[in-house]
Amino acid sequence: MEHLVGGQITAIIDEFLHDLRVNRAASDNTLKAYRIDVLDCLATMHIDSIEAFDMVSVDDLRAWMSIDNTRGYARSSMARRTVAVRGFFRWAQDKGLIDTDPAGMLMTPKIPSVLPAVLTETQAKALMDDADAHAEQGSAAATEQGHPGQGRPQGQTAVSSSADRALAIRDAAMMELLYATGIRVGELVGINIVDIDFAQRTVRVTGKGDKQRVVPFGAPAARAVDQWLRVGRPVLVTEQSGEALFLGRRGGRIDQRIVRRVVHGQARDAGVPDISPHALRHSAATHMLDGGADLREVQEMLGHASLRTTQRYTHVSMEQLKQRYRQAFPRA
Repeated sequence: MEHLVGGQITAIIDEFLHDLRVNRAASDNTLKAYRIDVLDCLATMHIDSIEAFDMVSVDDLRAWMSIDNTRGYARSSMARRTVAVRGFFRWAQDKGLIDTDPAGMLMTPKIPSVLPAVLTETQAKALMDDADAHAEQGSAAATEQGHPGQGRPQGQTAVSSSADRALAIRDAAMMELLYATGIRVGELVGINIVDIDFAQRTVRVTGKGDKQRVVPFGAPAARAVDQWLRVGRPVLVTEQSGEALFLGRRGGRIDQRIVRRVVHGQARDAGVPDISPHALRHSAATHMLDGGADLREVQEMLGHASLRTTQRYTHVSMEQLKQRYRQAFPRA
């Protein structure tokens, strides 16, 4: 795709992305996606020079969007691609590279509002209790053997090895911390030992755009993480471990894919609906709001840039309230 766009244009895109990184603290994933989106847009319109770049019209961009419609992109992807291209042309006008912004009138495709999947508080408790029980028994899910859908062999309770017990303790600590804090899986794997403050029961995490925040956690998570640091981590630690809080079987910093396998495996073993780490984050947010937490407090805890994102969880809470009302009230 890049070879279809002139070198001058490629340099301009690189400058745009650099400004996003410096001034907007855009994440690496965002920058990578925006680069692909803008390159694809300009290549589709055969923009290979500054002169051609300055002649782009809103009709050209709408034609590009119509081609996108035929490619089968999800609405969320189409919305992101439109936002990327609009941002690029707005930036180009601000820099004086083009006289007018042809993307100013582009409409972002609407994304259907889908309520996030959540566990009930009873299901979440069962999930945490099961993870803690297996940590005590020393039986770990088969999460690091490349079998994401497989859990523990039925009835396994004995300690098969010190490494297996360490992994079971690690898994329980990760589950407790994910649910207690509502942090993202990418934030979990980035935690270092020094980021945990047991005295204050807080953890420092680095979120989107390299923004740091401090998140509290409760006693069950504190006990699980403490046991991991005292009993589990020393078994797996190697020269590759560094200061990483959570480790993989070979001693390096744990990978996000392993965490996802752990969460799916733990849900399967506990007999609760299959969930992802992000669904566990949704569950934590919903349960905090159900318990009376302030919306802005939950926003700060989750690291949402916009309160609007956090407000989705109020809809989840209302749906659950309506369901309980229909079940309990005789004239519902």
